[in-house]
Amino acid sequence: MLESSGEKKAVVDSIKHSIRVLNGIVLLIVYTLLFLIVRFLYLLLEYIPMPSIITILSIVAGLVVLGLYIANIASRNAIRTIDEYSNKLNILLTTTRNMREIAHSDLLLENIMESALKITGADAGSILLLENDRLVFRIVKGSQSSKLLGFSIQKSQGIAGWVLENKAIIRIDNARDDMRFDSEIDKITGYETRSIMSAPLRLSTGAIGVLQIINKKKGFFNLEDEELMSYFADQAAIAITKAKFSEDQKNYEIHLTNILVDTMDSLINDKRGHSKRVAKYCLLMARMINMSEEEKKRLYLACLLHDIGFLKLRINEIKSTEDYKDHSKYAYDILYPINFYSDIAPMVMYHHERYDGKGYPAGLKGEAIPMESRMIAIAEAFDSMMNRNSYRYIGKFFHKQATLPNYGFRNAIEELKKNAGTQFDPELVDLFTRNITESYVEGN
Repeated sequence: MLESSGEKKAVVDSIKHSIRVLNGIVLLIVYTLLFLIVRFLYLLLEYIPMPSIITILSIVAGLVVLGLYIANIASRNAIRTIDEYSNKLNILLTTTRNMREIAHSDLLLENIMESALKITGADAGSILLLENDRLVFRIVKGSQSSKLLGFSIQKSQGIAGWVLENKAIIRIDNARDDMRFDSEIDKITGYETRSIMSAPLRLSTGAIGVLQIINKKKGFFNLEDEELMSYFADQAAIAITKAKFSEDQKNYEIHLTNILVDTMDSLINDKRGHSKRVAKYCLLMARMINMSEEEKKRLYLACLLHDIGFLKLRINEIKSTEDYKDHSKYAYDILYPINFYSDIAPMVMYHHERYDGKGYPAGLKGEAIPMESRMIAIAEAFDSMMNRNSYRYIGKFFHKQATLPNYGFRNAIEELKKNAGTQFDPELVDLFTRNITESYVEGN
């Protein structure tokens, strides 16, 4: 199978060129033979009657014209067949390339089904996936297709069951004459299945389902359709498995994050809800600077887990600011080894750095501090000032002489502005203070 549409087009163009060259050669040979025949007849003019010569020339001319006409039709048919096959290959290559980029199962199955119908010229089709030892209709195209969505059959039932069990593609010109055909599905939809081609969605570990296409609009499914669909089904199986793994991983990530946040809230009562409020304030800033959705997602996770390092500390046993400061490095140690948290680990570790370089753990300064860390620093300080019980956890409770800032929205805003350029990024402080409102805060 060709690796790219560019290579495929080059091969198709080469074949077309070869056909045209062959036509030219045939034409040259025909005209040469015609010339030789005329020359030969000219030499025999005195021995052959003129009517006979005219008859011979007429027959030869007729055969030449007929031969050229047939050759022209044959070459045009060949080029048309090549163009049709080229279009099918183009759909196949484009679809298999795009399948790698689709992460959502529903969109992927829709894309696979639509492409299968275009490649084969079929009227209807379905994708059945093996779930809990049954084949489930996960995507259906055709008349009354909605009646089958979510419907399941035994994994050995019908033609699909045979294909799943034998892991082999099959095409049938008259489905009702095949003993494996199950007419119950047609009874449910009211759709008449005539011709059918069914391909297993195969992996090295076994088949995960069946790709089934029904009723070719012109003629019957042929060997060309079978070869294309066999390759396509194998690629589809890989893409479906990859999408499912991605969704499972995302689901696991969400549940793990919720477990960790709930654990932090239960262990540190005074900070209950703090992480989610920090995330809310950071997303406000993220929208103002037009962060991408992927960047917002990473920022949101970093906010939720920015205090995860406290799980390695016993709050009641902290004896110094140095003990307290360890929580940011502990957070990095917890998050970095986990694949879907590794990219947010630096954001979390540096959220206590100061814009003037006097923060911890690395003493980073200015824009050397990750943008997300600078945003978390502002959001965390603001929330801590708005919720006095959690303020002591930013480290000031170790200094007995230190006094808490005045409680209240306006005073918290003034405190941020006062520390802009020293503790906080001045541009982000300006952005935050101009867009945050009391109603937004009270919406927590």
